Amino acid sequence: MQRLLAIDPHTYQPHALHHPGRCWTETNCYVDVWVEVLHALGLDPLAAGAFTLSADFEGDQWSFFKIPPEDLRSLYGIEVSEMNAWRPIVDHLCEQLAMGRLLTVEVDSWFLPDTHGVSYRTGHTKSTIVPQAIDLGTRRLGYFHNAGYFELDGDDFDGVLRIGDEDPWRLAPYVELIRLERLRAEGPSLPEVVDLAASHLARRPPDNPVERLAKRLESDRSALVERGLDYFHEYAFGSCRQCGASAEVAGSFVEWLGARDGGGLDEAVGHFRSLAEGAKALQFGLARMVSGRRYDIQSILDQMAESWDVAMDVLVRRYGG
Repeated sequence: MQRLLAIDPHTYQPHALHHPGRCWTETNCYVDVWVEVLHALGLDPLAAGAFTLSADFEGDQWSFFKIPPEDLRSLYGIEVSEMNAWRPIVDHLCEQLAMGRLLTVEVDSWFLPDTHGVSYRTGHTKSTIVPQAIDLGTRRLGYFHNAGYFELDGDDFDGVLRIGDEDPWRLAPYVELIRLERLRAEGPSLPEVVDLAASHLARRPPDNPVERLAKRLESDRSALVERGLDYFHEYAFGSCRQCGASAEVAGSFVEWLGARDGGGLDEAVGHFRSLAEGAKALQFGLARMVSGRRYDIQSILDQMAESWDVAMDVLVRRYGG
């Protein structure tokens, strides 16, 4: 098998950000896969958590928060750029692995056995994986996805890499090239992380995004009830989960930062975690409403908004922005 890292899906231990005891064990496919790629490379993904501090409500959904390529470059020396997928994905993958590089590949979760019970062989949803091992003879693929590292084979191998798919109208998947030639094995310094935190704080929303989320929820209340649970699940992913997961990662990052930068950030950590827990309670309350039951979500939203304000005030007093 051609591989970049000597890891085994049966013994691989995910990063603590994916511990099952967390409020949000998964965030979104892009952040999750990068957490595990950095972890497998021997780097600390928490050092890159500053990007969560500039997450916002976009008017109809919470930010689909992602580690910016410039953060990966400045902190770890990792170069990420969009790749022109003009050949079959399997050809690009084999060649880039041989050069010591990785790819992010947008694929159909229908063919990802690690999503069993969610979308595997039941639903067509796009997701991002990072393959790092491939065996063309046995049709096996080792890949990072969501909260871990997995392998697939057989028909799933053909499906996920689009082997035999000759539909002329099928668009090529979105692929990114991950170059590791300038990888900084020692990771970032504390001043670099602090500077990046201040930069993201300077880009934080100009007002309270949770308050804007609350207003949108009020206007969407009737549509949520009318359209039912399938619509609700998609809605909740883009609102409750992205808000809560970004807040929980922010709390973990601030805790990591405080432990290395003299402490004094516990209040912000606590309020980010309260915001994450509030988003989980909000999701539960919305589900009850969609099912026709009464539930007071305003008090939850008020507490979430206060938590955002307090956490940001603590950080701005300390790091500016």
